[in-house]
This record gives sequence, C-alpha cells and structure tokens, in this order.
Amino acid sequence: MAEATQRRGELATELPSKYLPAVEYRDLPDPVPLRKIVGASVILLATAIGSGELIIWPYITTTVGVGLLWLAAFGFATQYFLNMEIERYTLVTGETAVTGFSRFWKPWGIVFALGAILPNAFPGWAASGATMITYLIGGGSVPLIATIGLIAIGLAITVSPVVYQTLEKVEMVLVVIIVAFLLLAIVIATDASVWAGIVTEAPSGIANLPRYINELGIATILGAIAFAGAGGASNLVQSNWIRDKGLGMGAHMPKIVSPITGEEEAAPSIGYMMRTDEENVRRFKGWWKVANQEQIFTFVILGLLTLIGLSVLVASVLPQGTYGEPGDIAFLQKEAQALANQIGTWFEYFFYIAGFAVLFSTNIGIIDYVSRLTADTLKTGYLAESEFWTESKIYFVIAWIMCIAGSAILFAGLEQPLVLLIIASSGGGVVMFFYSGMLIWLNRRALPEPVRLKGVRLVAMVITFVFFAVLSTYLLGWYIWAAATGQL
Repeated sequence: MAEATQRRGELATELPSKYLPAVEYRDLPDPVPLRKIVGASVILLATAIGSGELIIWPYITTTVGVGLLWLAAFGFATQYFLNMEIERYTLVTGETAVTGFSRFWKPWGIVFALGAILPNAFPGWAASGATMITYLIGGGSVPLIATIGLIAIGLAITVSPVVYQTLEKVEMVLVVIIVAFLLLAIVIATDASVWAGIVTEAPSGIANLPRYINELGIATILGAIAFAGAGGASNLVQSNWIRDKGLGMGAHMPKIVSPITGEEEAAPSIGYMMRTDEENVRRFKGWWKVANQEQIFTFVILGLLTLIGLSVLVASVLPQGTYGEPGDIAFLQKEAQALANQIGTWFEYFFYIAGFAVLFSTNIGIIDYVSRLTADTLKTGYLAESEFWTESKIYFVIAWIMCIAGSAILFAGLEQPLVLLIIASSGGGVVMFFYSGMLIWLNRRALPEPVRLKGVRLVAMVITFVFFAVLSTYLLGWYIWAAATGQL
C-alpha cells in the first residue's frame, strides 16, 4: 500500500503530531449494511466467553449464588460504552485507540502493550482448556496438552494469508458450538427458581457485597466485573479488528497478513482524519449506527445471556459450596457429572467438548489481540522507518513468544487455572481504569466537534472511569496491606 508512505494531501490539524506523524484529511467510505460487518464483536465475544462467562462467574455462583449477577450486567454495560468509544476513534481516523493515546505521549503505547502482555503471560485459558481435556479422556498432563494447543494456535495463525479472516471464521464456528450447547443445557437442565433468583436475590447480593468481597477476595470481584465481557486490554483491540474488517476509515488501512503466505505491508498504520463536511458527517452517522447495532447484538446481548445462562446452569445442578482445592476449576467437573446424572453420560462429554471450545476460542483471541496491540504499538511508534520489521512480522514474533512463554510457565509448575485467570482479570481491571479515562480525553480533544464524545455517552464514560478507579485503588490498597502483614 504505497499511499501509506507517499501522502501529499492537506494535513489535519485535529490530531497532535508531536510524537507521531500528521495525517491527511480523507473522505469516509459509504457505510454498509449490518450483515456485512458482523464479525469483529463476535471475536471479542469469543475471547470473553472462556474467562468470565465459563469460569469466573460460575465459580462465584457456586460460592454465593446468583445474587451478584447484577454486577455482571453492569460490567457488560460499561464495556459497551468503552468499546464504542474505542470504535469511534477508529471509525473517524482508521488508527487504533492506542495510537491515538501515543499521539499525546509516545510511551503510552508501551504501557498498554505491557498491560496486555503481562497479565496474559500467565496462560490461564490454555491451562483451563487442557484441564477440560483431562476430564474428557480421564487424565493426562495439563502442561503437555496446553503446549500442544498453544503450538497449534501459533501454526494456524502463521499460515493464514490474512489473519483476521481466519480468526473470524474459526471464532464463528466455536461460538456456534458454544451457543448450541448452552441452549440445549438451558432447556433441559436449568431451574426456573434459579432464573427468578437473579432478581429476588439481588437485594441481598447488594447488601452483602462487602462480605462477599472479603470472602471471595477483591481480586476475584474486580476480575469478574472486568471480564464480564472481554475485559482488560482486549477491548482496546476492537480498534484493530474493526479496522481489519474495513469499518469506517479502516477501509483505507493495511491488514496483518502471514509472512509465509501473504503479501506484507511495511508501512506503519498511521491513519487519516475524516473531513467534517455534511456528507462525511452523514456517512459517520451511518457507520456509527451499524457499529452500535453489531456491538449490542453480538457482544452485549449474546455475551450477557451466555454468562447468565452458564451461571444459572451451574446453580441449577450444584448446591452452593466449595468444590476441590482453592484455585482450581474442579467445580466444572462436578457440574458435568451432575448433568450426566440428570441427562445422560453423553451430555457430560458434550459439556467437556463445549468447554474446551470456549477456552480454545478465548486462547486464540488472546494471543491474537496481545500480538496485534503490541505490533501496532511497536511499528507505529518505534519501527516506522524499518523496511524489515513490518507489523505482520512483529505480530508473529509476539504470538510465538506468547505460546512458548505460556508453555514454559506451565511446565515450571504454575498451572492452577483459576489462579491464573484471576491474576489476568484483576490486572485487566487496572488497565481498564487507565484507558477509560484516556478515551474520554482522546475523543473529547482529538476528534472534530460533530463526531466528538458528548452527552449521555460522556456521562456513562465518566461513571465507568470512576467505578474502575475506585475498585483498582481498593485492589492496590489490599495488596499493600496484605504484603505488609505477610498475607500474600
């Protein structure tokens, strides 16, 4: 894409250009119907299902019941507004939100790359998926099975001509398997009284929240809210996914392709600025409408129903209690065995297969999003002049580092899935605190007035920022206190 490095048009004045190059004005393409853009939020949903939906929230439900599911609904609501502000910047500029942050201070890209890498270096999803396989086949080595899965993911994305297209197709298939299992399980095995308890137990859930925080731990609660949906830095990569899908100004941007089978583009992903004439504002409104619809239907509604359905399912077949050693996911095996007693042995196997599909889809999404965010940051901010280090090459190097490092961590002995997931999810909640505030700054300061963040959405973003600020401060204070008193 030669135009990425040979621009001659009028330079935009809205975006800061102290740390990154200035951009040109350009017309938005015409918006397309909803049916043609469904996909980016499905990837985000598939990445989300394996953490909060399958493990953390059902774990909470086995411990304290369904009275805290209102927090999950709040988590999805906050992420809807976060995701749409991430998308707003990309629709208008074609750049990722992280690139936008880096325009104000270059190291922000590194900060958020580390915010993606460090929590997810602990391979909780790989360990969980491998554990489900051991349940299915009656034993086996979790580190070995997880390593095989990680290598398979690395090979799959390495040989894909255009990575996004492969990712979208794989995640679509996995989501279909997951939804089919859940619908069948809900019809056959859930209890109407448990569904009613979501409402009737909410007041006691609110009243007892301080006790539940003490019982479950602030890290678990913060992680559960953060991962009610996608959570952590994965929301930021919604920018990359809609850009590769071709939404808004993303239609003019290069794609990540395989260094083996695809044609690479060496240029950094510096974007454009939408002209603010009447026609372009009309086009933006069209893109904004379909982007919101896609986010609501495929991420919010389907994601929240999946989380609630899986939580109600475990509450319907298992009494409240402690299952297995602290930090493991033995409750999922107990749930599968209870379903087998109620429905038949075949359904226990179906549960394990669906659970593996959930966790595998999450693992693919996480490796992809960490690699995308890091590659975009390094290429745009630090390797823009390199002809060798394309965004695609950086992407694949990071992906393989994630796979190899994750395997090493598991073989080193840290393989308790729930512990790994809580590390990742609580760290993700702190990351969300930072970028929720920065999105307000970015979309108020760097975008033209007709498409700027304002009104009800501004209020929602301020509430989200304050909420994650309070929880993150509480978490940090708890860790300091625990370290000082020797309780870590």
